[in-house]
Amino acid sequence: MGTDRSDDRDDWDRLVAQVEAWVADDPDPVTADELSGLLRVAGDAPAPGLSGPEADLVRSQAATARADLADRFSGLLQFGTAGLRGELGGGPHRMNRSVVIRAASGLADFLLGELEGASPAPRVVVGYDARHNSHRFALDTAEVMTAVGIDVLLLPRPLPTPVVAYAVRRFGADAGVMVTASHNPPRDNGYKVYLGGRVVTDGGQGAQIVPPADGAIAAAIARVPSVASVPRASSGWTVLGEDVVEEYARTAAGVVPGGDADARARLKVVLTPLHGVGGALARDVLARAGFPDVMLVPEQAEPDPDFPTVSFPNPEEPGATDLALALAWATRADLVVALDPDADRCAVAVVDPRSHVPARGPETPQADGWRMLTGDEVGALLGADAAARARTAGADGALACSIVSSRLLAAIAADAGLRSAATLTGFKWISRVEGLVFGYEEALGYCVDPAHVRDKDGISAAVRVCDLASRLATEGRTLVDALDDLARAHGLHATGQVSARFSDLSRIGATMTALREAPPAHLAGSPVVEVVDLSAGTDDDRGGLPPTDGMRLLTADGTRVVVRPSGTEPKVKAYLEVIVPVATDADRPALDAAHRTARRRLDHLAGDVRTALGLSDA
Repeated sequence: MGTDRSDDRDDWDRLVAQVEAWVADDPDPVTADELSGLLRVAGDAPAPGLSGPEADLVRSQAATARADLADRFSGLLQFGTAGLRGELGGGPHRMNRSVVIRAASGLADFLLGELEGASPAPRVVVGYDARHNSHRFALDTAEVMTAVGIDVLLLPRPLPTPVVAYAVRRFGADAGVMVTASHNPPRDNGYKVYLGGRVVTDGGQGAQIVPPADGAIAAAIARVPSVASVPRASSGWTVLGEDVVEEYARTAAGVVPGGDADARARLKVVLTPLHGVGGALARDVLARAGFPDVMLVPEQAEPDPDFPTVSFPNPEEPGATDLALALAWATRADLVVALDPDADRCAVAVVDPRSHVPARGPETPQADGWRMLTGDEVGALLGADAAARARTAGADGALACSIVSSRLLAAIAADAGLRSAATLTGFKWISRVEGLVFGYEEALGYCVDPAHVRDKDGISAAVRVCDLASRLATEGRTLVDALDDLARAHGLHATGQVSARFSDLSRIGATMTALREAPPAHLAGSPVVEVVDLSAGTDDDRGGLPPTDGMRLLTADGTRVVVRPSGTEPKVKAYLEVIVPVATDADRPALDAAHRTARRRLDHLAGDVRTALGLSDA
């Protein structure tokens, strides 16, 4: 017992020394005071003579503060292929000025090493959104990089992530930094990195970082001894003017040249940026493209880092688009477009007759048939549109999606005489596909203009969706009708997900190991005929993939399941797809029956997958 108390005391003393050293090096008095306050509470003990509930409260508060400090000092926030992302607060395992200054210094060191002896100096574009501390983190980055001779171009105000991706290519920058946590909760922020210019010169020029660059940057960050050792300039960077925003807007609007002006003018769109930075710019771009009737959801129109009307600012999350759907229903709009807070993702909602429920009680948008399209459905629609454009232009190229996205895109590509590719998840991989014409991933990310933005872009995707909807409207048809056409041509591809969040992170690895050792023999009533361990990489007719932690299962009837740990959350996710044959001349009743069959099979499949993964108690 004495040894245990001694070990605990040693651990506490080490933690106190770490906290005090970090506080002494912290350039931000807010986070320094935050850590000092936690340290005081963590060291508290009941005063002599205090007992009962009051003493218990002091001990409880001290234990909570100690646990909080231990988490904050569990290691430096990991820098990987998503850059940095984490909760705001003091300490090395949080997003704060100390962590950002170290990251900027490490990235600068990497760039100077890659371009050693080159002239001119490395050039870096820095952008930021409207989250808490985003502007301060961007300024810290500009100060650090300018001090070591890097040419820094700082965007003029809070702007969407696609503007940074555009500016990296527009200015031939060697790197880009975007301060954003995308669709994470309000308490988070992040640091996204692009490489281009002279550092990356192949198909990934201007895309987000991939190995080995991420590891090299992380190693450079780890070599930074202290914040105090990092030089910072007080001036010398260039603040770009509004002309870069103008150029981006003109380019994004130009993804739909020509078109029926009257049809576009008639399309009524409801747009929500979910309190992010995309609202005004997206409405401007849509107006330039010929869509003037765009209503912003008033409660969510302006940037607000607290995201007051949503519990989670992700258009995929239940409830996030309720205000937009209500406005669309009340105004009889044709379409809802929802952007995530940094506007690199785009969700779409339409009226689907199959979703209509005869009103019993209060009428709602959902009862009237409004529903959000899945990312795979929007990806298929935009992919087919991109394929038709390429075919009209006589162009060659490829349609690409991630391995967890629907196989429908590959069928569309084959029908159009284009190549197809399935990559690892993330646009850092999709945007690197040679000859990319269009790429998407099921998590609402679409790249419709890879020549200018080598990343997902919710704004240009919205332009393409609105253009397609307006062209269909001239024929008295909708996006749902276009999806039915794809089902007639290639079968009904229906997708879904099963996921489980774990508080015990060791269970994630254990779940994947159990699946590898004992994969199911049947799924949704069909025998499993192929089991591929993606951790070994693949080299098959679906295209070679580098190793990744995941499993792919295929059944005799074409049902597919891909299981992988989430890259950003403590989750295991299973991506489900069933294919129901549909006759080329199928009428509406036949299509309705196919959808019911697909729904039953997906429900059956989801149950089998949960059992196979042992997720019932997760």
